[in-house]
Amino acid sequence: MLNCPRSGMADTTELGTYAMIVITLGLILYIWRLRNKNLALIQDEPAIAGQDELSGTAINPSQFDEPDDDALDEMQDLLEQAAESQGLTYEE
Repeated sequence: MLNCPRSGMADTTELGTYAMIVITLGLILYIWRLRNKNLALIQDEPAIAGQDELSGTAINPSQFDEPDDDALDEMQDLLEQAAESQGLTYEE
């Protein structure tokens, strides 16, 4: 009588198997939705330096051929500051 099969009732291991399958499918669905949510958030964020793709060419490269007076003055100031920070005196 101990080993008689029961009709219409599932045993403990069968119920455990079904429960594990349902839990596994639920976790897979949860992780998939979380992944999609994170991918959507990443697309809305600004690009981090090095991750954005730039063409590497200037729109108008001829503008750099001859510097204007403002650019030369700024370069002069930068050179003076760099020399001063190193304890040197900058002379033209």
